[in-house]
Amino acid sequence: MKRRDFVVKTASAGAALSLMGLYGCKNSEKKEKPSDQVAKEDTLFFKISLAQWSLHRALFGNKMDHLDFAAKSRSFGLDGLEYVNGFFKDKAKEMSYLKEMNLRADSEGQQNVLIMIDGEGMLANVDNKERLKAIENHYKWVEAAHFLGCHAIRVNLAGGVDKNEAVKASIDSLNKLSEFAKGSNINVLVENHGGFSSNGQWMVDVFSQIENKNCGTLPDFGNFCIEKNKDGGCVEAYDRYQGMKELLPYAKAVSAKSYNFNEKGEDTVIDYLKMMEMVKKSGYTGFVGVEYEGNILPEEKGIELTRDLLMRVGKQLA
Repeated sequence: MKRRDFVVKTASAGAALSLMGLYGCKNSEKKEKPSDQVAKEDTLFFKISLAQWSLHRALFGNKMDHLDFAAKSRSFGLDGLEYVNGFFKDKAKEMSYLKEMNLRADSEGQQNVLIMIDGEGMLANVDNKERLKAIENHYKWVEAAHFLGCHAIRVNLAGGVDKNEAVKASIDSLNKLSEFAKGSNINVLVENHGGFSSNGQWMVDVFSQIENKNCGTLPDFGNFCIEKNKDGGCVEAYDRYQGMKELLPYAKAVSAKSYNFNEKGEDTVIDYLKMMEMVKKSGYTGFVGVEYEGNILPEEKGIELTRDLLMRVGKQLA
């Protein structure tokens, strides 16, 4: 990216910050958490946020509005919001809408944590023209995240065919995008989200060569399927615990994926105690996002069980 373009984009991000000050909601009255959740997180080494994808069925089914996400998170006694851009994809530059999101979050006592970005192009594409377009497509989300007071956006490393070429393309994309994001104090994070990115060693190959400190990983407990068949079944998977061990040194966010639960309230696929032991050992103390992805339980029940499991495990590790 040309320096002139970078200066223009950074100035735009700065303007967004000024707008955030103008439209800020510091004087609005914050609501308290539900009484049964107050102080439950005080003994944990991490904070708990809610990944918006946990409610994707309600949102896609028009049973819930995106702007009600903050109130929903508060109803579970959680502290942070992890947005998905697909639920407000045409609003990235609409300041009045972003202002309303800030007002809703502040009034509910919620912290805007990050935005998960999908559908903006392939950052591991070896076609430079297409890849540069994809990088620029993410700029508006950097600026939106900045306006909302988030610390990060989550991006995907997709589009690669050859492992080595995909590493080179990914490094270039992440260096360019995180260089732009520096001007907005936004971190650029990559989740293990299918393809090469679900291979822990491949991710290490990428991140061991990243130059900017505002670029890191968002390890997800569940996304370690490298390849699926046409029916959605996993035909090549990476060991999830090995993968977490490899991704955590670069982590600036963590996603607690869950699927289904047994009678003890434990996830039937993932050993949460083992996962959170690794998270603690890595020194990570930020938000851990509740991301229920099961299809057996109602979404709200899945969120509650995931939250409770995280709290129990967190207290065991305190």
